Amino acid sequence: MKILHTSDWHIGRTFHTHSTVGHLRMVLDGLVDVVRTRQIDVVAVAGDVFDSAVPSAESYTVLSGALRALRDAGASVVMTSGNHDSAARLGFQSEWAGLAGIHVVTRHDQYREPIVVTDEHGPVRFYGIPYLEPALIRHHHPDVELRTHEQVLGFAMQQIRADISAHGDRSVVLSHCFAAGVSASDVERDISAGGLDLVPASVFDGPDYVALGHIHGRSTLSERVRYSGAPLHYSFSEAGKPRGGWLVELDANGLASVDWIDLPIPRSLSVLTGELDQILTDEAHAAVEQNWVSAILTDQVRPLDAMRKLQTRFPYCVALDHRPAIVVDDRSTSYSERIKSQTDPDIVASFLELVRNGVGPTEFERTLVAEVLASVQVPSSEGVE
Repeated sequence: MKILHTSDWHIGRTFHTHSTVGHLRMVLDGLVDVVRTRQIDVVAVAGDVFDSAVPSAESYTVLSGALRALRDAGASVVMTSGNHDSAARLGFQSEWAGLAGIHVVTRHDQYREPIVVTDEHGPVRFYGIPYLEPALIRHHHPDVELRTHEQVLGFAMQQIRADISAHGDRSVVLSHCFAAGVSASDVERDISAGGLDLVPASVFDGPDYVALGHIHGRSTLSERVRYSGAPLHYSFSEAGKPRGGWLVELDANGLASVDWIDLPIPRSLSVLTGELDQILTDEAHAAVEQNWVSAILTDQVRPLDAMRKLQTRFPYCVALDHRPAIVVDDRSTSYSERIKSQTDPDIVASFLELVRNGVGPTEFERTLVAEVLASVQVPSSEGVE
């Protein structure tokens, strides 16, 4: 049996205010091509199908089109809800979708009802574990301590292992969680990585393969426990990381092989660092002019109108950060000490140096300041009664 493991589609998400729907359609079309050319039997989607608990009508249209195309290409689909999904909305009419080979697992205890898909070697049992928030499900099991994600998933996996043992079939588990062994920098944007949400990979001992979601970069916790990552780049921290899914093959004895399958990248991400003039003129950047661009400017003084200037060369520049290569720290003395015994022009010059990272006034600015100060000088009281 051939299984394509994917996750974190985040249909409806924006990238620095830009819609990603068009690009996601291209990637999902690529996913369908993989299913057709590789003759995939099952597509496993491990949560965060939508980016919002209240998806737009367009998001539903994208999902419906993708699922229809996957079925037309010959694959069944097993899909679970993630922390971004509304279980009720994603699972609406899932009973009828299941009759068509599209199995959407959203109920908190639905992992007890494995989806069975058969190949020439017999049945494979797919156990979908939707995202389970301890505070929202512990009342269903008052006799069990369910305060952390580790306890919740441990409880679910205990029942899954018992079912696997009772039937002796090959098995695949889908889960949306933060498992140990993943870099915190890869953690999806709103997960708490401090303790309560952490799940040791050992919790998933037992099945032939565990398809994880929630982390946007691919990761291998063990040969049989993996994250596929998101199909699109959703932040510049993911720049350069591959996008795709895991092609999992099961033979008569269980896990036979796992291979990475690349998916299209509609627009690559580039992070450019340097002074504004250098970034705007460097021919080495010609190859990335149509990429999503994040610019880190190292000019000592923040350039004026920098984003507009950058977008004349890089139309998809969407992020700008000023990190001067030279930082003047004048915090060793107080303001009163810095202006003590200074003339008014000197005070203005000191202020400019403070707010412009050590760069004082130009000759034009000195002349302008002198003219302004002269125009507001208080007349002498000499001769006034």
